[in-house]
Amino acid sequence: MSVDTVKQPNWFSRLAHPGQFLAWSRYLIWPLAIATGLSFAIGLWFAFFNSPEDYQMGDMVRVMYVHVPNAWLSQLVYGVMAVSALGTLVWRHPLADVANKAAAPLGAVFTALALYTGSLWGRPTWGTFWEWDGRMTSTLVLLLIYLGIIALWRAFDDQLKAGRIIAIVTLVGALNIPVIKFSVDWWNTLHQPASVFTASGPKMPGSILTPLLVMMLAFTLLFALLQVARMRTEILRRRAETLSRQAALQGAAK
Repeated sequence: MSVDTVKQPNWFSRLAHPGQFLAWSRYLIWPLAIATGLSFAIGLWFAFFNSPEDYQMGDMVRVMYVHVPNAWLSQLVYGVMAVSALGTLVWRHPLADVANKAAAPLGAVFTALALYTGSLWGRPTWGTFWEWDGRMTSTLVLLLIYLGIIALWRAFDDQLKAGRIIAIVTLVGALNIPVIKFSVDWWNTLHQPASVFTASGPKMPGSILTPLLVMMLAFTLLFALLQVARMRTEILRRRAETLSRQAALQGAAK
């Protein structure tokens, strides 16, 4: 077989190689950090100084600018984990389980913040911090799934074996995402239907929509920054553990 007939790895495979990922991803850290900081500065300025009070809730409506982005990310992060799970099971992607493991704690934090800020927002709006409606309950289930996945990662010493098992658990847990999304349509809940991404366009004024979209962008950039940093840390940690095991074996052989 000639050299020309050997199948060369495509650009995506090269970028996904752990060594290549460490090489190119380091150039993303500072641009993402700067973009995240600027987005938060602009979004918070709009949210606190250039958006109106609600005629019923007053200034309490500003909790929305933190609650909605965290609720959005609670589902987006799990979507990233579900794609990573497919990468582990179907394509044996070398970075898929790294991405899954890195994203799980971030998703848990965003989900916990969504539940906490939702409770703060719900007290003056609904008269209670907690109500077992469809969306709140399914989001709580999502948090428990995140925590279960984190516990599974810590339960295995063999991270490759853990990656395959956790990929299956992740895909099963993904069934909860449509439940969260459509709970307001399937059941009579306290949550209002979608008002930002709808077929007929946003259903809120620009003075509220603008800061909300900027804050959603800021939180999404924050996730991207933390995800890249955590993936880099996980790759380096696994390399250090491999070198430590090799050194221990060499020492035992002498």
